Amino acid sequence: MGHGERRWRARRRRVLWTGGELLVTVGVVLMLLVVHQLWWTNREAKQGAARKVEALERQWGGGAAANGSGGSGGSGGKGGSGAAASPASGGASGGGRRQTSYTTRVVASQAYAVLVIPRLGLRVPVAEGVSKPKVLNHGYVGHYPGTQQPGQAGNFALAGHRNTHGEPFRYLPRLRLRDPIEVETASATYTYVVDQILPQTSARDSGVVGPVPRSIVKPSYGYQEPGYYITLTTCTPEFTSRYRMVVWGRLVSTRPRA
Repeated sequence: MGHGERRWRARRRRVLWTGGELLVTVGVVLMLLVVHQLWWTNREAKQGAARKVEALERQWGGGAAANGSGGSGGSGGKGGSGAAASPASGGASGGGRRQTSYTTRVVASQAYAVLVIPRLGLRVPVAEGVSKPKVLNHGYVGHYPGTQQPGQAGNFALAGHRNTHGEPFRYLPRLRLRDPIEVETASATYTYVVDQILPQTSARDSGVVGPVPRSIVKPSYGYQEPGYYITLTTCTPEFTSRYRMVVWGRLVSTRPRA
């Protein structure tokens, strides 16, 4: 074997070794990115969301309640205020309703309510807006601006991550018809029951968050007349954002805070 051939083989081994090291390094970096995305962001967002829930409950327990200092209300506007007319305790969408008004305030990107879904063991803050960096990536559920607030006639529409950043809606497919959904605010607790579930629709199906929610892609899903609705939306299938899953509920009771 000549001297030149040995040098060529040595050079090839160094190239292969260097390439192998680079592949291993890239693999480790990618693995760390996946761990960060799937574990660390969840951990941080869940802890932050839990702290916010505790802070809201302390605030409400301290007397910021029915006098209008925080909580639900308005109509989705930034920093707006308004009166929420809602069925009284035990009232649904039939006759005999007593209208009760709660004056409240919401501020863009700020948490002002708590969404409670017993079947999922979920207690998560609700913030105004659906911005990923300002709301959803903090592990919060976001309120679609322009839709109604809890207890108001119309559609109180929410969005949440299915995966990563706290993934509050990861187990949304586990919901069943007639499951309760509660929304706690400074002034009252609103109880809805799951009424319809749309497993999959287009991400551009804007009808699902309309005042009278109804899919424009699958018109057999949704409602025909005004009412007191809640809408939960999230991405589907998992780890994609190609489609949306939708859960609808109807308001069945309102319990004012003492």
